[in-house]
Amino acid sequence: MHGLMPEQVLLWDGAVLDRFMPMHLLVGQDGVVERAGPTLSRVFPGRALMGSEFGDLFELRASGGAASLADIMARGGRRLRLYPRDRVPGAVRTGMRGLAMALPESGQVLINLSFGIDVVAAVRAYRLTVADFAPTDLAMELLYLAEANHAVTAELRGLNLRLDGARLAAEEEAITDPLTGLKNRRAADAYLARLCATGVPFGVLHMDLDYFKTVNDSLGHAAGDLVLGEVARVLRRQTRAEDCAARIGGDEFVLILAGQTEADHLVAVAERIIAGVSEPILFEGQVARVSASVGIGRSIDHAYPDPALLLADADAALYRAKRAGRGRAALAFDKGSAGVRRPVNNVLP
Repeated sequence: MHGLMPEQVLLWDGAVLDRFMPMHLLVGQDGVVERAGPTLSRVFPGRALMGSEFGDLFELRASGGAASLADIMARGGRRLRLYPRDRVPGAVRTGMRGLAMALPESGQVLINLSFGIDVVAAVRAYRLTVADFAPTDLAMELLYLAEANHAVTAELRGLNLRLDGARLAAEEEAITDPLTGLKNRRAADAYLARLCATGVPFGVLHMDLDYFKTVNDSLGHAAGDLVLGEVARVLRRQTRAEDCAARIGGDEFVLILAGQTEADHLVAVAERIIAGVSEPILFEGQVARVSASVGIGRSIDHAYPDPALLLADADAALYRAKRAGRGRAALAFDKGSAGVRRPVNNVLP
């Protein structure tokens, strides 16, 4: 190597150049790539860089706008950005920044590149590892910071989801009856107010269990809890997703049926519920039996429906049903024989 210029010594030992500048390009006077660092070969999989025209591989931009290799040769060192051309097979359009230096003795141009702020995208796109970067390159530190940021962001996102889930669970718990899983009085009041405010017609069924105290007194409160759970299942079978079934007291329930105001339909729903509630319930070898009385109110019975007014209608109809013998359904404002339906066959005497 005696008599060679320092730049020629460096370029002559390609292994050293690859180690110190794994993203370098050495371009001849004719614009043909004479050497390319091993990392750049990953950017163009399946394509031989050496022997390719520089302009076929890259779109070149320098400070001040578009540039050409001739500009760099004429003006010496320049900062620049390179973009793999879209038409290069397999290349991902990830920007690279670097410094180009003209080598006066040989007429070549040496370009040293890095991915800069695009390093995260480049590592993913080209499956790069620490061996693909120069030892002094800060790319790995940037990757560590990006990964740390990603991990923290993911953890915060997970925390937010958990907090949202806890908030939703707390909100649901606040409007749910813990024993039956039905809505509670608060939820029923809110649902009634919303329907009245929006003008959606609806029917209200106020149900009270008959002989429930007898079950509690004779079989104990555990039997009473079992009965309430079975009643809740009966109510769920008779309601839709858009309806509200709520336990509003010890053995009192309210059903709010959105869009349902036809008298015969509401009475039929009530009678199906009465039949289901009247079925015997087995508790520790003994039979618990209750029945139900139902009062029905309708929003269309008032020019300006109000939650308290509708509940009062249903409550008054409920007591009419009880006075008529229990195990019955009564419709508010219906004083005729159809207003109080006869009891279901298996209702208690």
